[in-house]
This record gives sequence, structure tokens and C-alpha cells, in this order.
Amino acid sequence: MEKFWVFIPVFSLLVFVHELGHFLFAKRAGILVREFAIGFGPKLFGWQKGETLYSFRIFPLGGFVRMAGEDAETLEFKTGAPVVCEVGPHGKITHVFFHDPGDRRIDRRVAGKVTDADPEKELYLVLEDESGRETRYELDADAWIHYDPKNRVQIAPADRQFGSKSAGQKAMAILAGPLFNILLTILLFAVYVGMTGVEDRLVVGSVVPNTPAEKAGIVGGDVILAVNGEKVNTTDSLRYKLLDSKGQTVTVTVERDGNNLDLPVTPQKTGEAYTIGVQFYVDQTRRDATFSESVVAGFKLTWEWTGVIIDGFAKLVTGQLSIQSLGGPIQMGDITGKAAEAGMAPLIKWTALLSLNLGIFNLLPIPALDGSRLVFIGLEAVRGKPVSPSKESLVHFVGFALLMMLMLVVTFNDIRKIFFA
Repeated sequence: MEKFWVFIPVFSLLVFVHELGHFLFAKRAGILVREFAIGFGPKLFGWQKGETLYSFRIFPLGGFVRMAGEDAETLEFKTGAPVVCEVGPHGKITHVFFHDPGDRRIDRRVAGKVTDADPEKELYLVLEDESGRETRYELDADAWIHYDPKNRVQIAPADRQFGSKSAGQKAMAILAGPLFNILLTILLFAVYVGMTGVEDRLVVGSVVPNTPAEKAGIVGGDVILAVNGEKVNTTDSLRYKLLDSKGQTVTVTVERDGNNLDLPVTPQKTGEAYTIGVQFYVDQTRRDATFSESVVAGFKLTWEWTGVIIDGFAKLVTGQLSIQSLGGPIQMGDITGKAAEAGMAPLIKWTALLSLNLGIFNLLPIPALDGSRLVFIGLEAVRGKPVSPSKESLVHFVGFALLMMLMLVVTFNDIRKIFFA
């Protein structure tokens, strides 16, 4: 269980980067961001800075950026309700109190009963004084509404709401989250390669007795070049090709004494993976990487692993992979803990893979994910008008419920694999 706690800061970092992408591009588009949250559920603590509440919530497996107008929201100005208003130096109302403001220092105030208000388009508030006379006041574009001492909200003029922006601006605000995860992946892979060096050839150091490699005739000193004619020059690429074989016989091409040999090998299943029983000369498979090589490797590894992840999703859809193969938070926490025990480099590599998975998964057109929101924005661009907010909200709600059910299934798989295997 101790290992799982390593996963919380790692995953929180990935969530922070993801939500930072949404946040920065929303602000760039001029959208009012009401909250930047790490976690879900009840708020543990937070602080207000400017117009945004930065908070940490009790369940750390997620986060969100709440943009004004992204979901249906209404600011209630109940007709006949008494209010006290603070007027700024420019003559516009900056604060509206539906309760006694207490000891708050207000240099200029007006009071009365609300008879009319428009906090989105024309930005005004009409008050009726004790004599029955109505006066119209302008609302500041950044005005705050105080419903009680602990509940306040900033108004969101129409031009600062998510729905008022162009399809391109909305798409970038949504796309930026997954994109930032992918950029983080590139950075982490570059750091990983800078620490471990460049892996560019697979030189066999030794062959484990009574394994598929020994039976096939592979010997120490051989250089593994390809599997079924497809080039492999890293342990990751070899591992994936063997996993893809599902235990079927493959042709392993090796270089020996200047000659290439094609050897039939039948991988054996070892846990969740397939192996052939070889160990490599680390000092001959890796060399120190230059800065430019590290950067290039960051992009290259991200591209290669993107293909692996997409291939995995495709196999899930086509039934080639069972849902039983999926891992959830418990399994990810277990693997993260083991990676941390192995050292900083393995932890950085695993974090890169988690970040890439998070970015790609969020781009899938599944309701409640960023990919689904991008689909609705695309429909808006084609139709020339947005899909009904109520219909879109219903789709996302159903999708979120299904995702929660899937989470329960994979969590059950995790518990079974880790504690009862």
C-alpha cells in the first residue's frame, strides 16, 4: 500500500499539466476561468487569486478547469431582494451584497430592492429605493455577487463566456490539455535518454538455459536486428513485438560474424509479457547521448509509444485484447511504486508513459472526455451553430457514468491481479 502513495504526486503532476493547458488557452481566449482544481469531490483547501479559485479536492485522481459558460450557469438576482452595493471610483457597481456586509469598508454604497438586472449582456442593475424610485446602475465587468459571507461569484459578461468564443478558440482551450500532456511526455523522455544514454543496438550478452532463445540457436554476441522483418533496436521495441506475437512463432533476425541469420523463435509467456530468454550487454547497447540526441529521442520515443498505445486501443475495440488486460488506479499505483524503487530513471520513463496515455485517452471521442467536446465543437463549426447545451450535457453525463462503471471494472481487475494472483 505504501507504493500507492508515490502514485498520487506523480498523477497529480500529470493532472496539473493537463489542466494548465486548458487554463492558459482559456485565458488566452479571454474566457473567465472560475476554478482551477486538482482532484474531485469536497474542497480540502484553496485560495482566490484574481478571478480564479485555485483548489485541492479530496479525491486526487483527476482535476478540472471550470470555465464560465462551459456548462449552464445562472446568476440569481431575485426581484424584490434587498441588496447593498459597493460603487467603484469609475461609478460602476463592483460588489453586490445580498446580506449585511458587516465591517467591510465601503467608501461609496447604494442600497435598495432589485427590480431588474442583466449581468451578461448590457451589464446593469436597477434598484428601487425606500421612496419607490428606481435607479439604473452600471455593473463593472468584473463585479462580484455575494449571496452570503461564504458564497460569492464573479459575473461573466457574454464576451467572457466559453460559448461566445469562436470554434477555433474553444477547440484550442479543450485540445490544450491533452497537448500539454504530450509535450510533457516529450520532455520526460528527453530527460530519461539524457540520464540513461541512447539505446541503438541489441547485443546479446547471455542466453538463459532452456529458453526459446537457446532452443532457437541464439548465442552471446549476436545482435538482434528484426522480428518478422520489422527492425528492433531497443528493448522496448523488442518487448512489444514479442507481446504482439501472443506466443506464436516469430522469425528473429540476428547478426553474427558479419552474417544475418533468420531464426524461428517461439516466445514463452512470463506474467503479462512474452520473453525469449536473452540478456543484453548494457554497455554495448547504450552510449551517452548529446543534448540534441536527447531532444530527438524525446520526440521519437513519444511517436513510437503513441503507435503502441493507439494499437492497444484498436485491439480493445476489435476484441483482440480483453477488458481484463486493462489496469486502473491500483495497478498504476503499484507499478509507479515499483518504478520509484528501481530508481529515478525508470520512474521518469513510467511517468512519461502515464502522461502520454492520459493525453491520448482524453482525445478519444468518448462522452465526458476532451475528444467528445472537440466533436461537438466540430459539429458547431459545420452546422454554424452550437448543439443544444442540454443535449450535450446529457451526452457527457451518460458518458461520465459509463466511465465510472469502467473504472469499477478495472479496479476490480487490479485488486484481483495484485492481491489474489
